[in-house]
Amino acid sequence: MTVSEAGTRFRHSSHRFLPSGTVLDMAGELEEHRRRRSRFWGWKSWTLITLTAILAVSVAACGRQHRISLFGFSTKECKCTSPHKLTGIVEDCCCDYTTVDTLNDHVLHPLLQDLVRTPFFRYFKVKLWCDCPFWPDDGMCRLRDCGVCECPEHEFPEAFKGPSGQLPVDDLKCQEGKPQAMVDRTLDKKAFRGWMETDNPWTYDDETDNSEMTYVNLLLNPERYTGYMGPSARRIWDTIYKKHCLKDLPGDASTERRVLYKLISGMHSSISAHIAKEYLLDEGKNLWGPNPTLLFERVLKHPDRVRNLYFTFLFVLRAVTKAGDYLSQAEYSTMNSLEDQNTLSLAKELVYNKRLQSACPIPFDEAKLWKGENGNELKSQIQLQFRNISALMDCVGCEKCRLWGKLQILGLGTAMKILFSVDSNDLINQSAQLQLQRNEVIALINLLSRLSESVKILHDLAPENAIKDGQIAVSSLQSL
Repeated sequence: MTVSEAGTRFRHSSHRFLPSGTVLDMAGELEEHRRRRSRFWGWKSWTLITLTAILAVSVAACGRQHRISLFGFSTKECKCTSPHKLTGIVEDCCCDYTTVDTLNDHVLHPLLQDLVRTPFFRYFKVKLWCDCPFWPDDGMCRLRDCGVCECPEHEFPEAFKGPSGQLPVDDLKCQEGKPQAMVDRTLDKKAFRGWMETDNPWTYDDETDNSEMTYVNLLLNPERYTGYMGPSARRIWDTIYKKHCLKDLPGDASTERRVLYKLISGMHSSISAHIAKEYLLDEGKNLWGPNPTLLFERVLKHPDRVRNLYFTFLFVLRAVTKAGDYLSQAEYSTMNSLEDQNTLSLAKELVYNKRLQSACPIPFDEAKLWKGENGNELKSQIQLQFRNISALMDCVGCEKCRLWGKLQILGLGTAMKILFSVDSNDLINQSAQLQLQRNEVIALINLLSRLSESVKILHDLAPENAIKDGQIAVSSLQSL
């Protein structure tokens, strides 16, 4: 006997003991119950059909080419989601996002790429072996590529050994066959002439002290992923933001303090962009390539970090254009006349570029800062904060990271030295007021090039139309 049959027999047998009126009443109730169930399921069916139709229309509205799973997984980006917009003028600056992108693509990026490859701008003097002034250096770098290879003198290219001290143009050899690691140690007085020995009040390192300095060929030590991670790396950034940069700024924080934070944040975003562009995808195969997911996680999904990158780019660009007369008359001498003439020509093209002057004549207006009774005191406080940040670069436990950290911090310090030490209204005496060391100029131009490259990376690695006219479409970036 089946369960159904048993149930039927039980119902039938039980009814034999009920009065006939009661049975009729129950039959009526059962019929009413069936009608209610029919109406209920009919309503549910129409509701399901209606919801299905609405969902189909919504999918169609996102574009026929974009497929959406009913379970929430997207194979293509859906542009229905409202984007985080970065339209209009870059905050605290004097240019809009569209203009910055256009100038960078057609003027600044190609020009800066040529400039930093010249012999004068490719060699950077740096002190890589310093004790951390804040805590014992316990940083461990996971990759061999995080180190900077120092070539012994007897293995320098022949051009390094000549009496003229002339720097080579394209020799990228190193004793270990690793062009990423070469260090050039040509003496300062032989390599460069005509520059003042002056210190930068915004940075910790004494730029006039040549002891324990080494020359690094920046083209052979690219800024990229090194494997430097963990507590040591996190402690550097945590200390910068929490102790020296005032990450959690109150709503009434001064403009000057916000500027300091945005400069550091913008530089941080730039560093992350370069790591994402040249990432070690397969260590066993030594395969390098872009990592869009990393770029999304560290930069693109945080609109404030993108805004701060643009802000830092314009801030440094303003410093370069403000020092235009100085930079156009500098002696870019490496004792290679053709290369030196080309370097000077590129420098003049940068600082006197007509398209730049027309579209964005004053990228950042520094004249609005340091106003009020406490202006000078506030400048001294922020200058001390930045010096402490620069000192933290000696605590970076990865040589290559320390190299690029020191270069970019010196570049930012040089930009602040230009903008905050020279009277913008005294056009006649600006060049007389400004004294730059060769290493400061090299750091400044290389930093501007790094920032320009980072802005380009955002567009190159992000999905098509994810950033347009300064807009970051979060919905499309999530497809990375």
